Amino acid sequence: MEHQLTIRLPADLSRALRTAARRMQRKSSDIVRLALREFLGASAGAQRRHADRVRSLIGSLESGIPDLAEEPRVHILESLRRGR
Repeated sequence: MEHQLTIRLPADLSRALRTAARRMQRKSSDIVRLALREFLGASAGAQRRHADRVRSLIGSLESGIPDLAEEPRVHILESLRRGR
């Protein structure tokens, strides 16, 4: 390892880390490194946009309103009038 980092954890986070380390049969430091890689996107090599993470979901839901994309303002105002 090239660099060392020392941090202080609140008790609840420390307990959760110890529990995860026991469950995964790894050292706490390994769990922290995994979490940092995931959080920082280092495993993917580059920062991804939020839309990239859910790209497969975009357009996959049916609203039941056939012209929602063409007339969003009309539907939003109607929804506000109805109180929803």
